[in-house]
Amino acid sequence: MGSVTDKQASIDKGEQVFYKTYNRFPVIFDRGNGVCLYDSEGNEYLDFGAGIAVAGLGYNDPEYNQALTEQMGRLLHCSNLFYNQPAIDAGEKLLKVSQMEKVFFTNSGTEAVEGALKIAKRYAYNRDGHGGHEIIAMKHSFHGRSLGALSVTGNDHYQEPFAPLLPGIKFADFNDLDSVKALVNDKTCGVIMETIQGEGGIYPATEEFLKGVEALCHERDMLLILDEIQCGMGRSGFMFAWQEYGVKPDVMLAAKALGNGVPVGAFLARGRAATAMGPGDHGTTYGGNPFVCRAADTVLRLFERRHILEHVREVGAYLWDKLEQVAKNHDRVKAHRGKGLMQGLEFDCPVGGMVTKALLEQRLVLISAGANVIRFVPPLVITKEDVDHMVERLEKVI
Repeated sequence: MGSVTDKQASIDKGEQVFYKTYNRFPVIFDRGNGVCLYDSEGNEYLDFGAGIAVAGLGYNDPEYNQALTEQMGRLLHCSNLFYNQPAIDAGEKLLKVSQMEKVFFTNSGTEAVEGALKIAKRYAYNRDGHGGHEIIAMKHSFHGRSLGALSVTGNDHYQEPFAPLLPGIKFADFNDLDSVKALVNDKTCGVIMETIQGEGGIYPATEEFLKGVEALCHERDMLLILDEIQCGMGRSGFMFAWQEYGVKPDVMLAAKALGNGVPVGAFLARGRAATAMGPGDHGTTYGGNPFVCRAADTVLRLFERRHILEHVREVGAYLWDKLEQVAKNHDRVKAHRGKGLMQGLEFDCPVGGMVTKALLEQRLVLISAGANVIRFVPPLVITKEDVDHMVERLEKVI
């Protein structure tokens, strides 16, 4: 356990060595247990951020730790020139719960997005015999920071410094089917969207919109790509959020909670999209190695055995009721949105200061989603008692 002086010295050193792309909070987290984090001075924080929706099983889970420790003693990496059993096991489980047909493991959600974009373009190339195809994305979306993923992220603030980006990307209004139809032409090869927009402010798709886009894609021979990187892996109360809507994507993206902290993502495809790419069309050095796939396999196994989905629905409903009451108690709260354990409160002012104050004074980890929205994406194993403790601290901060 370090002193305040040691903490500041470490923070100062971090400012010297890190490339300055984050404005970090002045907290050094040292360890975690259950749904709590502990800083370098020994202070306990109730975590409602989960490392940005990553730590679905919480921290220091004994079974998860044991599985990864065992795999470290066997094999960490062997490349995709060979098979490895953890990847086969994880792939089989992931296909079963997603109802998809083929999987490609990546190192991150952003890389999964890149792979999905390539599937859409390659599918259209195979169909038409030429390139030059277009993709429709959504305004206020977020799909990642690489140039391809950034190209389909509907936020001018993120895009402008890095222009020109990928050509042939058009942006429709989320939950406005007519705006999507207006952009479709003979060059359109796919539509990409988050089933629940995360960074854009916690906006779930409406059933009418999602079913309408699915029908449009089938009618015009386009691929429907659903980004489940944040809203998937049980966070909505369904293993993947689209499963509540009665639709089925051609390509689906997963990451974040898939590895519970170990960096692993995946893109999954079915039907016409499952055979679009062949040998040489895509690859990765680290993606799908035995260590990360043992993590994913363990997460999927524990989700099923511990009935995580049922738990999320129950506690998510409780969180909804509690946040509804918070919204009624405070005029500055303008809206409450979300599903399961992915919810947000929209305020009439920027919330960055409120988040900082919660961290430093109330020992509560909160994160924002855009300037005016506080995002609640805790570990999926939180209890109703944890929700009560969170709301008590949140009320003090507001």
